[in-house]
This record gives sequence, structure tokens and C-alpha cells, in this order.
Amino acid sequence: MKNRILRWRLIIPLIAVVIIVAVVALAILVPKTQAAPEQPIAFNHQAMVQMDIDCLFCHTDARRSDAAGIPSVEKCMGCHKVVDTTVPVIQQVAGYWQRQEPIPWVRVNVLPRYVFFSHEVHVNFGINCENCHGDVGHMSVDQQVVTMNMGWCLDCHEKQPGRYLTDCAICHR
Repeated sequence: MKNRILRWRLIIPLIAVVIIVAVVALAILVPKTQAAPEQPIAFNHQAMVQMDIDCLFCHTDARRSDAAGIPSVEKCMGCHKVVDTTVPVIQQVAGYWQRQEPIPWVRVNVLPRYVFFSHEVHVNFGINCENCHGDVGHMSVDQQVVTMNMGWCLDCHEKQPGRYLTDCAICHR
């Protein structure tokens, strides 16, 4: 009886330590969505959507390239040479244009370097931007809304008839 009590006095703290280590490891190792990074210009996607400007108007590379791309200052100024020229945020964009500098945007959605993803394939298949990026049109600050990991991608592909991924090399290069 005494040995049993002694054994439980050792086992209970050991179990508690294992549980604490597991919780800490999960908190560190499980990928999470990140808070929105600070951007050089407070760009508001809501304003563009309210003007009925489609995502693909500015992110034209998404139709024909693996990367959707971040619009160039030239693309922005194509409209804003005449539209809202007195608005302070547009004047900031114009400043980059005049200095012939790219706007140093901070990427919001980042995949590991070893993952290959083609926007072109997904957009041309009819997948809406909102499926992965959330309802950016109602965000005043662009932020990551889903954890873009392998399980998340596979879950989406399982829902698409005939689009289940069976070859690792399709995404891992």
C-alpha cells in the first residue's frame, strides 16, 4: 500500500510535466495566423471594393502567373494621377512615383520557400480570392485570416472533385 502511494506521488507530477511540455510545444510549433504587419502606406481595400474594383484589376498577375504580385506604383498611378489626387494616402503613393521608388509593402500571406503555389491555376479554375485571403474587401487593414498549411490546402482539394493532390512534388519543390 505504501509503495502504491509513493508511486502515485511520483507519477502525478510526471504526468503534469508531460502535459505542460506538450502544451508549450504545440503553442510554439503549430503555425498560426499573424497579426497584420505594419505597412508603409495605410492601404484600405474596402475603398477599392466600394468602387467595384475587382481584385484582379490590381493583382493582374494572378491570372497568368504563379504569384499574384503586389501592384506596382505605376499601376496605382495609372488611376490616381487623376482620381483622388488630394487625398493624403494617394499623395504618399504619388511621392513614391515621383521618386521612382517601389512601395516597400510587407507581404501578409507567406508560404514556406519549399512550397510551390500557383495563383494562375487556382484563379483560372474559378477559385475566388476570398477562399484563401478572406473578405479583404471588408478589411481596413489586410491581414492573414487562415493558417495556410498543408492540412488546410488538402482539406480544400478534397472538396474539389478530381482535384485531390496525390503527388507531393506538385506543391513541394
